[in-house]
Amino acid sequence: MNILLIVGGLILLILGGNWLLKAAVALSLKLEIPKIVIGMTVVSFATSAPELIVSVNAALEGFPDIAMGNVIGSNIANLGLVLGITVMLTTIDVERSFYKTDWPVMMLASVLLFLFVFYDDVLSRVEGVILFTALIAFLVYLLKFQKPAVVDDYAEDDEPLELYKVVLFLVLGGVALWGGSESLIRGAVGMAESFGVSKRVIAITVVSIGTSIPELAASVIAVMKREKAISLGNLIGSNVFNILAVLGITSMVHPITVDKAFSSDLYWMLAFAFVVLPLVFLPKGLRLGWRDGLVLLGSYVFFVYLTI
Repeated sequence: MNILLIVGGLILLILGGNWLLKAAVALSLKLEIPKIVIGMTVVSFATSAPELIVSVNAALEGFPDIAMGNVIGSNIANLGLVLGITVMLTTIDVERSFYKTDWPVMMLASVLLFLFVFYDDVLSRVEGVILFTALIAFLVYLLKFQKPAVVDDYAEDDEPLELYKVVLFLVLGGVALWGGSESLIRGAVGMAESFGVSKRVIAITVVSIGTSIPELAASVIAVMKREKAISLGNLIGSNVFNILAVLGITSMVHPITVDKAFSSDLYWMLAFAFVVLPLVFLPKGLRLGWRDGLVLLGSYVFFVYLTI
């Protein structure tokens, strides 16, 4: 049964990623908004929905460690696993606004979370309000001032869709990603628990990878369709959403007490967020290539090895 849940979840995630990408491209054309903005807002919110659902449910059911571990592990997986695989498949050329706006916001959100939980091991309701307010400010800035941060190849299937079709694909994509994630998580957690693995390890590895599969599906499909701006924007935006929206909303619903065991995981999250910047400049400026992918993926495998 667990294997069937995993396979079914993966199929739904692939379909959902395709539908969501189709809607995002059409929306960027209709509104004349840069694709990376769509990637960092619409696509990121949809692919972060599983983290939000899992985290709020975990907090309400009295397992805040799963909520926190899910987000920390998911942010690490987004950069180490998903971005690593994505740039191993294709080179992504990055514009200057990436390091002027997008990366700094992701880094700032990561540092803010670290500071909030470092001293008292609690993410309070007030801190949750601060995180969520920061998200609103970021979205307003994006929609008003953001310029394209990735050089896109021409995509042949860039075509406008009627509004009802855009909404339909957004809903179908979001529901498929949510359903696929739920199915995958249930199957994966079921298998993990049968081996007697701790909640922290499940949250940091199994659950976080499961909830990062939508980002992987959306990013790989975006790359295959040469929509690199949506791919990179989705990952950066998803990490920002995970901290500011997922943990912000979750801690407003129920304050999150953070186990000391998560301290090292927070350092890993900060390290992965930071290392993306030098990788963009080395060895060739403003570009992420297969060597960078190897570094990210290798680091992620090492992280999982140490965690288990």
